[in-house]
Amino acid sequence: MNYGTMISNGRRAVLGGLLALSLAACVDVTTTSPSSSAADGPKLNPNASVKVALLVPSGSGDANQENLANNLIRAAEMAIADHPNAKIDMRVYATHGNATQAASAAQAAISNGAKIIIGPLFAESANAVGKVAAAKNINVLSFSNNTGVAGGNVFVLGNSFQNTANRIVGYASAKGYKSVAVVSPQNAAGTAAANAVKSAASRTGARFAGAYAYPFSPEGIAGTAPAIASKLNASGSTAVVLTADSASGLPLLAQRLPAGGLDIENVKVLGLARWDIPQSTLSNPGLRGGWFAIPDGAAISAFNGRFNNTYGTAPHPLAGIAYDGMKAFAELRSNKNPGAAQRSQLSRSQGFRGASGAFRLLKNGSTQRALSVAEASAGGLRVISSAPTKFGGSGS
Repeated sequence: MNYGTMISNGRRAVLGGLLALSLAACVDVTTTSPSSSAADGPKLNPNASVKVALLVPSGSGDANQENLANNLIRAAEMAIADHPNAKIDMRVYATHGNATQAASAAQAAISNGAKIIIGPLFAESANAVGKVAAAKNINVLSFSNNTGVAGGNVFVLGNSFQNTANRIVGYASAKGYKSVAVVSPQNAAGTAAANAVKSAASRTGARFAGAYAYPFSPEGIAGTAPAIASKLNASGSTAVVLTADSASGLPLLAQRLPAGGLDIENVKVLGLARWDIPQSTLSNPGLRGGWFAIPDGAAISAFNGRFNNTYGTAPHPLAGIAYDGMKAFAELRSNKNPGAAQRSQLSRSQGFRGASGAFRLLKNGSTQRALSVAEASAGGLRVISSAPTKFGGSGS
């Protein structure tokens, strides 16, 4: 997925590199993940040291990926340090940022005795690693956010469209917005995001008022916004979810839809992406009073502070995912749990407390992450529903 064409020249290099990494897992991937009825994973000797493979996107020569790989390693080391009784022997393997090398790295790791694999980053690589690991009854905690590769022995630790949609649509529905539509770009990510909103509406008992797509370009937004606004008004929707982020057309969309006739005084605008990156997006009049989901700010600040104190630099925005993967395993190991590498234990219902707050691995291979709901104001935001600090009930 490439959002570079919709980023201004001054920010293209910085944001383009970050988004390419954080959103690369959103591409469509055909997967043959193992059946959920497959073996649960290896049992461990709770008193012996255990080898853990960390697969990171180093070796490709791309400076952004090398920096991210270094940050992922450091974050995983922090999680191990937090659980000194876990007896973890972490071995790092380079994936070169591609699926073939990732599969080879997984094979080498398993041959060297790894009992669980943490990583890799990209969805194609996670899918390839999962196939290799399934043959040896090894579970994979990948850094991907693509739920299309989740299931069987593969978990995706990244925050997914579905997780965010469940939170923001669920909150809106509870506040009386019972008819929800979605507006998204005409690409694979847009389709996935729209499907997540539709599923979230069904989960919360809200009426799904339709999905409306636009060509993925500034011209596409400008050309179709009036027609989409007209359809939204006719749909009877009381809330509309915009799936775009600031680098992929959100400011223009928020301007063009009201200009095209969308009645934002009576239709609550919701966001599936962060509206506060950059902060200036919050000044857009078309978003004022709208709601969007954000991670637990206090948890992130605490993690960033610890990382900075330990390594003398701020962490990469994705570093916390590696901390979370290692944290889940290390916490189970520190309790002398022989099933620490097994899916049935990794997906325990109470979850864990990670770099961005509470999270839990679900039985379907996705990850539920606790999110806050924020309201956009003139150039700022206020949290109107704080992220829960723990989970109740069973994960699904």
